[in-house]
Amino acid sequence: MRLGPARGFTLVELMITVAVLAVLAAIAFPSFEGVMRSNRLATATNEMIASLTLARSEAIRSARPASVCGSTDGAACADDWSGGWLVWDDTNGDGTIDAGETLVRFVEANDRMTITGPEDGVITFDNRGRRANADDQEVVLRAKECGNSDLQVRLEITTTGRASAQPREACS
Repeated sequence: MRLGPARGFTLVELMITVAVLAVLAAIAFPSFEGVMRSNRLATATNEMIASLTLARSEAIRSARPASVCGSTDGAACADDWSGGWLVWDDTNGDGTIDAGETLVRFVEANDRMTITGPEDGVITFDNRGRRANADDQEVVLRAKECGNSDLQVRLEITTTGRASAQPREACS
C-alpha cells in the first residue's frame, strides 16, 4: 500500500474549469450558429442546382421534356417550394405530372430554409436542354433566420437552360 499525497482535482478547481468552459461556449455559440446557417444555405443551393442539372440532362438524354416543381410530398407538384422539389420526365411537356410519367428525384428541403420558385411554379426543359418558357426564371433560397447576414441566394435559369447562382445578398 502506497502512502503519500492524494492525486486528482479539488472541487474548487473543477468548478473553476467548468465556469471557464461555460464562458467560452457562450462566446463561441453565436458564431457557430452563423456557420450552420451558411452551410444550410450552401447545401440547399447545391441540391437545387443538382436537381436543375439533372432535369436538363434527363431532357437531353431521353429527347423528351423534363420538369422541376415544388412538392411537399414527393408525389405531386405544389406551389410551396419550401417543402421540397421534384424532378420528373414530363413526356408531354405540360408541366403537370401525368400517369405514366417517371418521377426521377424528390429532394426534401430543410425546414430552416425558405425557398421561392418561379411564378408559374414549374421549370421545364425541352429535348435540347433549353427551357420551354421564354422568360428567364429564378429560384430564391434564404435562411429563415437571417439576422444581419448575407444568407440569400438567387438562382437564375436562363432560356438556354443554364442555372447560375448569383452572389449572396442580404435577405429581403
